[in-house]
Amino acid sequence: MNTANVTLELEDAALPGDLAMPDRPSGVVLFAHGSGSSRHSPRNRAVAAGLNRAGIGTLLIDLLTAREGEADEATRELRFDIGLLTRRLVGAVDWLAAAPATAGSPIGLFGASTGAAAALAAAAERRDRVAAVVSRGGRPDLAGAALERVHAPVLLIVGARDPDVLQLNDRATDRMRHATHRLEIVPGASHLFEEPGTLEQATDMAVRWFGHYLKHPVTA
Repeated sequence: MNTANVTLELEDAALPGDLAMPDRPSGVVLFAHGSGSSRHSPRNRAVAAGLNRAGIGTLLIDLLTAREGEADEATRELRFDIGLLTRRLVGAVDWLAAAPATAGSPIGLFGASTGAAAALAAAAERRDRVAAVVSRGGRPDLAGAALERVHAPVLLIVGARDPDVLQLNDRATDRMRHATHRLEIVPGASHLFEEPGTLEQATDMAVRWFGHYLKHPVTA
């Protein structure tokens, strides 16, 4: 496993990230963290570790700069700025496509909470580069009209004890007219998948989804 601390120099920000690439990766998954979180999210890191063990590379980044993160802690506004988060993710997708360590690798997106909306919107913007999307406890409804432009296969993972988010995810599937999609419900899991064994179930689902669709991309 090759690991590196990287800095993504985007048009409007320099974002720190943690890149992990197996020796022969079947692809690389870019993480979009949820509300008020960062690349240090223990849940996302647990999922990333599962992907790494399966031979899939990962890139965890902070979607907000340090100054923006401080402002968001006070206002809680930027975490819901899906347009901003999407632009940052699109920039990160383009970075992965150009970076020597990841160029040529199929790209997947993993989003949690509000990060899932940005992941879906970024997939719509980069149909030629994003091969698959997984959402855990996500808010796909916040992606708005972008849902109808997603072509990459989408897996929506929701906890059975998260009824409001489950309803939002179920409604969102009706708008994904061009994408292969599946809604998976994890028994006993609440929104944060804190219950024993539930995050492991979600990780296994993500590994299978990315393991298949990064190796067998769907042509739009």
